[in-house]
Amino acid sequence: MDKIHILQIGDRDWNEVYELPEEVNLEHTRVFTELPEKPYDMCILDKAPSEEEIELLYQAVKAYTLFLTESVRMRGPAAWLCRSKRAKRIADSDMQRFLLEETRYFFSKPYGEKFSLRDVAISRDFSGTVKWHGNYSVELQGEFGDDFCQIALWRYNSPVSQGQVVDLWLEYHKEPEVELSLIVNQFVDSSVDQMLGQCEFDETQLSRMMRIEAKNGDSSLSFSLRARGKGKLQIIALHKRFSRGGCGHFLPGGKRYVSSGREELFYYFDPCNMEPPLNVYFAGYKTQESFEGYHLMKNMDCPFLLLSEPRLEGGSFYMGSRRYERRIISIIEKYMEELGFTSDQVILSGLSMGTYGALYYGCDIRPHALILGKPLASIGNVAANEKHLRPGGFATSLDVLRYVCGSLDTDAVERLNSRFWDKFDASDWGRTKFIVSYMIEDDYDSDAYNKLLSHLSSSGVQVYGKGSHGRHNDNTSAIVNWFVDQYGKVLREDFGRGIKKK
Repeated sequence: MDKIHILQIGDRDWNEVYELPEEVNLEHTRVFTELPEKPYDMCILDKAPSEEEIELLYQAVKAYTLFLTESVRMRGPAAWLCRSKRAKRIADSDMQRFLLEETRYFFSKPYGEKFSLRDVAISRDFSGTVKWHGNYSVELQGEFGDDFCQIALWRYNSPVSQGQVVDLWLEYHKEPEVELSLIVNQFVDSSVDQMLGQCEFDETQLSRMMRIEAKNGDSSLSFSLRARGKGKLQIIALHKRFSRGGCGHFLPGGKRYVSSGREELFYYFDPCNMEPPLNVYFAGYKTQESFEGYHLMKNMDCPFLLLSEPRLEGGSFYMGSRRYERRIISIIEKYMEELGFTSDQVILSGLSMGTYGALYYGCDIRPHALILGKPLASIGNVAANEKHLRPGGFATSLDVLRYVCGSLDTDAVERLNSRFWDKFDASDWGRTKFIVSYMIEDDYDSDAYNKLLSHLSSSGVQVYGKGSHGRHNDNTSAIVNWFVDQYGKVLREDFGRGIKKK
């Protein structure tokens, strides 16, 4: 594991006071006068900072990574810094435990993955029916037996480094008569028979994130699912993530919502300087699980909210049950209220799949601006194009169609398209700017930009568009560059702000 870099400001050097983990590098200073090459993973204040130090700390410390000891009193600008960085206080009596047990969760590089459904093997002893639903799930129906027995396994082991803690989450649906348990075996690294331990998680434990630590050196994990009873079981996905312990998900401060159907949504809010606007960024399609756009949004130096969802193979365009979608709206509204911002002080944005989230929930928020790169709106058409225009290019679109509409037929295509356009047409866009960069020969949603223009009938709406030649995934750099430039223009001209220079 990479070293975790901690800045400690105070009169005493804690390298001489406390025991520190091997993976921690603690840099002590009495006065903080110089910015590091990159932000610290953590900062602990054992004295109140001066006004000169506050500005440096604002740049050098990430949100949710600033901690104060009991004796530090933060007033005026220092109190503002604490609000901006979501600072927490640590009791002196708890400091040694905190340094030994909690600092390891502030590593710099988050990581998460979903194991491929193609790597799931079904037991040959199962005599019931087996149905594969694209890359979404495998459905088993029949007798599983009176005693727990292995019903499925993931073919490949997954590595875990010494001292690393990982979180596991299993997505599944089942009928009440079916009981499950997940077995996780831990092997010596590069071995298939030297077992270090075994964990079995019953259904009560499966309702929470499961946590495993590599205490005895580098190792690898194997996973198998046991079942008993009779009925239907749908195995959807097994996720593995580097654990942040109790300090967040993916990033310190990252939050997680789980629906009653075990579907997840992740979000991260950084208050920055707490001045308008609030920049909301919807992640695009991504198979590696984490937040997207952190550094991009951080460089804007405005409050920002990142949204990411790991359903299906890379995301389901932020569509789901009424409760799931309402949760996304309530998250955005929560941080608007916390900052005291109105809708005309909000920007929704995204690239590719993220544009759908921005547009779809823009109908509810009605923001000052929508900044979009490679917009997708008629997701039914995106799936239909898989057959002739883009064979094998984006098979996940078929999973989305079936997942949302329950079918792959022509009627389902139209219903999925209407899900967006009916909502879009019912919204008043009179105070919103649409800033769109699109691909002229887009092979996903070929007429998204033109159709947006034709459906925008609200008086006062503004549209800025720029087309680039190529298919959907061609010339992404040009799209991103224009996306960033337009963000800067809106911040500068509409809010008197500027993007920080790197």
